[in-house]
Formats: sequence, C-alpha cells, structure tokens
Amino acid sequence: MAHLIRHKLSNKLTNAAHTVSNKSQAKVSGVFARLGFQAATDEEGLGFAECDDLDYDYRQGMQMDVLQGDEEGGDMEGEGDMDGDSHYQRDGTGPRPSSLKTGGSLDEDKPKITTWEAGWNVTNAIQGMFVLGLPYAILHGGYLGLFLIIFAAVVCCYTGKILIACLYEENEDGIKVRVRESYVDIANACCAPRFPALGGHVVNVAQIIELVMTCILYVVVSGNLMYNSFPGFPVSQKAWSVVATAALLPCAFLKSLKAVSKFSFLCTVAHFVINILVIAYCLSRAREWAWEKVKFYIDVKKFPISIGIIVFSYTSQIFLPSLEGNMQKPSEFHCMMDWSHISACVLKGLFALVAYLTWADATKEVITDNLPSTIRAVVNIFLVAKALLSYPLPFFAAVEVLEKSFFQDGGRAIFPDCYGPNGQLKSWGLGLRVILVVFTLLMAVFVPHFALLMGLTGSLTGAGLCFLLPSLFHLKLQWRNLLWHHVFFDVAIFVIGGICAISGFIHSVEGLIEAYTYDIHD
Repeated sequence: MAHLIRHKLSNKLTNAAHTVSNKSQAKVSGVFARLGFQAATDEEGLGFAECDDLDYDYRQGMQMDVLQGDEEGGDMEGEGDMDGDSHYQRDGTGPRPSSLKTGGSLDEDKPKITTWEAGWNVTNAIQGMFVLGLPYAILHGGYLGLFLIIFAAVVCCYTGKILIACLYEENEDGIKVRVRESYVDIANACCAPRFPALGGHVVNVAQIIELVMTCILYVVVSGNLMYNSFPGFPVSQKAWSVVATAALLPCAFLKSLKAVSKFSFLCTVAHFVINILVIAYCLSRAREWAWEKVKFYIDVKKFPISIGIIVFSYTSQIFLPSLEGNMQKPSEFHCMMDWSHISACVLKGLFALVAYLTWADATKEVITDNLPSTIRAVVNIFLVAKALLSYPLPFFAAVEVLEKSFFQDGGRAIFPDCYGPNGQLKSWGLGLRVILVVFTLLMAVFVPHFALLMGLTGSLTGAGLCFLLPSLFHLKLQWRNLLWHHVFFDVAIFVIGGICAISGFIHSVEGLIEAYTYDIHD
C-alpha cells in the first residue's frame, strides 16, 4: 500500500510539472505565432494540448494497471509507454486508448476504406466523362498537349501529397499528428493569426464555383449529346438542356447522397463502356490514322483553353483530406496517389491521342460527336445517363457548402437557418435549391460551349485549388521542414500555375464572348 501511495504522489507531481511545461510552451508558441514564425492557430494549440493530455493520462493509467497487477500477483510487461503513443500513429497498426479524460466512453471507429477503395475513388474523380474533351486539347496543342497531360498528372499528384502534409504537425516527440481535417482548415491556418477565416472563405468560394460549374457542364453536355444523337428531331440543343434540367429537378429534394450513391457504380460501368466503344472504333480505323497531323506546334489563341481542360480533368484536391482521413492505412496514401495518377495519365494520353489520330482536324469539342450516327446515338445515350446520374453529387456538395456558409454557421450565419427544429427543410430553403438548379440551366442555355466552359473552370478554380493554393500553403505551414528542392518545386508550381491560370482565364473569357456574339448574330 505504501508503495502504491508513493507512486500516486509521484504521478501527481509529474502531472503538475507537465501542466506548467505545457502552459509555458503555449505562451512561447503564441508569441512566435504573433511574430509570424508559426502558423498554428489557437484551436490547433488546444488540439496539441488535448493530445498530450490524453497521451499522458493513458500512460499513467497503464502504469497504475501495472502496479495493481503487481500487487495482485499478475505478470504484466511494461509496454505502457509504447502503447500510450499509439494514438499518434495513423497507419492503423497501434491500439487506441481505452478511456478518455472526460470520463466518457470512446466512440466506435467509423468504418474505414482500404487503400484500393481510396484509389478507386480518386480514379473515378480524375477519369470522369470530362475526358471526352481531351482530344480537342490535342487538336490545339499537338505533342505539347500530350506532354501537358503527363505534366498535369505529375503536378496534381505532388500537390495532392503536399496538401495532405499540411494536415499534420510534429508534436514535442517529433511524431506527426493530424491537427487539421479539411482544405478549409489548412487555408485558415495559413492566414492565421491576422485573418483566421479569410483562407476558408477563399477556398469555399472556389469550391462553390467549381461545383456549380461542374453542374452546368453536365447540363451543357446532356443537351449537346441529345441534339447530336437525334439531328432529325425539330428540337434545339437549348431545348434538350431544358428537358435534361426537368429530369434533374428532384435533386432539390435530396436529404442525403445515400440514394444517389447507389448509382455511382452504374456511372462507372457506363463510363468504361463508352471508352471501350470509342477506342474500339478508333482502332478499327488505325490504317487511316493521320500521324502527320500531330505536330510540335500550338494554337496560341486556343491552347491556353486546352490547358484549362487538361487541368480540370485532374481536379481531386477538394476531397483528398477527407479521403485520407477515412483510410485504414493513411501511410499508404502516397503510394495510392502515385498509381492512380499514373494509370489516369496513361489512359488519358492514349484515349486523347487515338481519338485525335482518327479524326485529326475534324475533332469536335465532345469526341463522341465524331462517331457515325449508328454508334453515336447509343454512346451518347449512355453519356447522357451518366451525366444525369453524376449531376446530384456536385449539386449536393455545393448545397452543403452554401448552407453551412450562409445558413448554418453556428449562429454567425448571414441568413436564418433553412432547417426547422425537427430537421425538415423549410419551404424557402427548398425554393433556393430549385433556383440553383434553374441557374445551372440558364448558364447552360446562354453559354452552351462545353470546351470553353471546361477551360474557364480549369483555369479559374482548377489551377487555384490544384496548383496555386497547395504550393502556397505548403510553403507557409511546412517551411521549417522543407528541403531546398521542395521549396524550388513549390515556387515553380506556383509560378507556372499562376501563368496558366491567368492566360487560360483570359483566352477562355475571350472565346466565350466571341461565341456568345456569334450565337446572337446567328
């Protein structure tokens, strides 16, 4: 008993010393943060403190178990220190603490996804139906367009990795701890302490623009495909867009993506069927391929639009933090990013080159429009079905961002909550969702140009979310741990991404103005 009392007193003294040490370190960290040498926010500091307290309590609890086991004659090895640190590990190999300091029971872990499932999600995101616009990019870029498909894959893979690196900070033991959960958290940490919410607002705006533009592109491509599938029908492309939007109006009533997720596998199957049909037709005409048409030249006016198209086809950074946080083995994230982007690069490059060789200068904005009428109708119907089934995903994501930003921001929202006490969506909230669907229709009707819209979106938000912001955040948050070549890569990506974004945006806007003027006169 005396032995047990001595250990309890020793634990209390050690705990008091840890508390004083943590407070002093917090004060020093706060001073450095205000001087601009550390980008950690107050919330992240509290997160570090909570991790340290949980770790300390768990280790002390293990020591008490050892003491009690010794008194009861149990033979327990001293493994408390090693297990106590296991909650820092994110590879799923270490045990979790059995209890919390607050006295509550630990919630059961949510089901995690495997590395293969994570890679499948990334592959679906960067191998979507917007790949159909890549042959049009080769038309205006030649071999340089193929090089950009490879270059964009390498850069997007790298920026995805450094974006995840910004979620982590080293604790006092030199172990990396996940202190941030999302792209918005990273942006806010980068702008702290002077503008702690500015970065999150910028990222949210970029996300909303990209998600809404994705919805618009789905409506545009649906109208375009139906118009070219049935040219004998007295129905214009704009009228087909209205029909497609009428089928999409039920999206305004969505409460969750549970119902929509059932169709995700069907979308993937339809996409692979389409690719196989297009490639099979192109291979059947291999003897007619126009290799002499692929040259080392660029269309100075239209090539920047092609850059936006290529970049937009690789955008996946928005959901990578959430994906990595739900992996069973986050330590395999880098490997997953490598093989998913390598496979995407190979498939996109082959698809774009084979399709362009088949039709050369006659290549259209959506490559399926080049197919013979007998095959085109079947392929385009598959594409329309995929577009309509894919629309709810970005639409629901955009609605969630808008609702959390303007209607549910913890009492700081600009507008009243759009949900009632029982969780039911209010009538005016439903009306706003319908307005968003109608807005995507109006944009698709007034600007029915798939390639130009895709290039504009890729230049405006794709380059920002995939090139500019990850490299900037990485330099800001991880600069003390970076080697010189990492700094060089980040700066080079930021500069190149900025040039591509500005030039692509300017030329896309010019192209849209010219096309809109032509449509009016026509």
